[in-house]
Amino acid sequence: MRGQPKNISLPRRLIVDLMRASMGVPFVSLSRPLRIRSLLEARAGAAVPAGWAAMFVKAFALVARDEPILRTVYAKWPWPMLYELPKSVASIAIARIEDGEECVLPQRIAAPEALPLAEVDALIRHAKTAPIEDVPMFRKIMRATRLPLPLRRLSWAIGLNFGRQRGNWFGSFSVTSVAAYGGGELQAITPGPFIVSYGAVAPDQTIHVVIRWDHRVTDAAPIARVLTRLEQVLNTEIATELRAAGPKSVRAVRT
Repeated sequence: MRGQPKNISLPRRLIVDLMRASMGVPFVSLSRPLRIRSLLEARAGAAVPAGWAAMFVKAFALVARDEPILRTVYAKWPWPMLYELPKSVASIAIARIEDGEECVLPQRIAAPEALPLAEVDALIRHAKTAPIEDVPMFRKIMRATRLPLPLRRLSWAIGLNFGRQRGNWFGSFSVTSVAAYGGGELQAITPGPFIVSYGAVAPDQTIHVVIRWDHRVTDAAPIARVLTRLEQVLNTEIATELRAAGPKSVRAVRT
């Protein structure tokens, strides 16, 4: 059957490189519905409610502040080791359309636990709508993706295998979701070490969350504890910050 060859665009080349880098990571996963009634009530009453990605980014980073294992990566150079980062670095999968093609690019946010929720949300929204050249992480990753294959492989090897560079290039955790397109349990892969994905809110006021992690870094029991703590943080710290931002204005209704 005769088909039509198509060039691989830069965003698609990035995904090809990302999948290659993720092949050797021994991922395991744990999923659980989280009860988020308090968070939903706070978000419903907020004048400018934050997006779900922003809430999960900050909540996970707040948990990681007290759980150093969530800031730990597996590094191979100069010898195999676990490398603990001093702060969380989030990598958020941003769905965009570039030159008529649907693609995903990573937005990097350092120390989201120390930022106001509104600022985390603004950085994610900016990455969704701004030109690629106006988003520093997009510029950085596209420069690397334009390199010839041997240099690209070298840059990825350096970014993946030195602990310090893992934080600079790939972050300490990733957040992704297809909830905006109808939900579903997304089993995403990245070079790791932690990937958080979430579904759509269910009628019983729960949201299904999946954490995938590099088994070389930790085991299932700490991740089960992290999911419990994540539920608590969403319903307390994140809900409190939403309420503090101010309630929705109520228009007077003339009778």
